[in-house]
Amino acid sequence: MRIYLDCCSLQRPFDDKSQPRIAVEAEAVLVILALCESNRLKLVSSDALLFEISCIPDEDRKDDALAILKIAEETLDLTTKIEDLSGKLEAGGLKPLDALHLAFASDSKVDYFCTSDDKFLKKAKRLSGINIKVVSPIELVMELDI
Repeated sequence: MRIYLDCCSLQRPFDDKSQPRIAVEAEAVLVILALCESNRLKLVSSDALLFEISCIPDEDRKDDALAILKIAEETLDLTTKIEDLSGKLEAGGLKPLDALHLAFASDSKVDYFCTSDDKFLKKAKRLSGINIKVVSPIELVMELDI
């Protein structure tokens, strides 16, 4: 099963866990990553993830996020088809970088696209024309029925 974690999901384990929801989401992401490391899931990366991570101002967080992406089995390159789909998704109300992440995931037909951004999650779940299931880290762990 192939999964795409957006940048906010990749960084969730490094967030302040004093809020219960963030702590639970961080644990869910760690479970997902452990499943990727054990080859039960396949993590997919993209040029968009690499770009967004390169913009993280905190060097430690940036290094930690890049270290996570080393377990990705494939990195998707930007194509005209992905750019076109991203434009359509942006016209549907998504922010440009969110639209690009979703376009990468949809075009490569991952099984799950995972985000911990509530606004993005809500909008993405209502979109048509994407070929994937959009979930939060907690929903993904529940769907995997571990």
